[in-house]
Amino acid sequence: MNTRNALLGLHLGALAFGLSGIFGELASTSPIAIVSGRALFAVLALGLFLLATRKPLRVAARHLPWLVLGGLLLGAHWLTFFESVRVSGVAIATLGFASFPAFTVLLEVLLLGERPRPGEYLMVALVSIGLLLVAPALDPSDSHTQGLLWGVMSGLLFALLSLLGRTIARHVEPIQAAMGQNLVALACSLPFAGATLQSLAAAQWFWLALLGVLCTALAHSLLVASLRVVKARNAALIFALEPVYGIGFAWLLFNQVPTPGMLAGGSLIIFAVCMSAAQASSRQVPKTA
Repeated sequence: MNTRNALLGLHLGALAFGLSGIFGELASTSPIAIVSGRALFAVLALGLFLLATRKPLRVAARHLPWLVLGGLLLGAHWLTFFESVRVSGVAIATLGFASFPAFTVLLEVLLLGERPRPGEYLMVALVSIGLLLVAPALDPSDSHTQGLLWGVMSGLLFALLSLLGRTIARHVEPIQAAMGQNLVALACSLPFAGATLQSLAAAQWFWLALLGVLCTALAHSLLVASLRVVKARNAALIFALEPVYGIGFAWLLFNQVPTPGMLAGGSLIIFAVCMSAAQASSRQVPKTA
């Protein structure tokens, strides 16, 4: 995969991830059931693709612990995100999740020893201010504040998953990595969601199928493949568009009108992420005379 295809994959992935909250809201079931149903359809879609392309499912035993860890992070990321949607709606959940680029920078420093640039420190500060603006009240008992905290936790887990993806992508094919991680997420969530899944209506299964096929099998594979070429911090520039997709569709479909604080905070978060990622990209372009 070249850089151009990687960027295109990230744009499609951002759109698909932006629709995740919408499909989860339309499914109208518990977060754990959404996680399990989403993983189920993702495994089916990825399995059919592997069969059609005759690619092996097995991976080296030494890579299995990384896939298991990735699956646990993936399932926990989904669970916290859809809990945020349940508590406070798509808009706040999506903006809380949008904090993940700031966590990515911090984790690259703490876990990988990479040296941050001054602009990245500013990005972390602006994202923090943006989250404070999004929160309608600094009250743990307020449902919107609780939802925002769940969304921020989802962003932290996704940042960890993105960094882990950089390691996995060097050794495991993207489709195999996605398949393994979704299998782990399904195995961990199904025992807690089986009874709820049995009572779902056909329409609910339809939305879970879209989540599993479009927002998971396709989007996750594109993300893992793109991270072979593009750094996690640079991918943040494109994924900064996800809140725009999520809030826009929530406004149109559910009449979840964003408050002035949400618009101000969200704009600040998106600006900070774009500014930081643009600086990173400009440093990678060689200067010409």
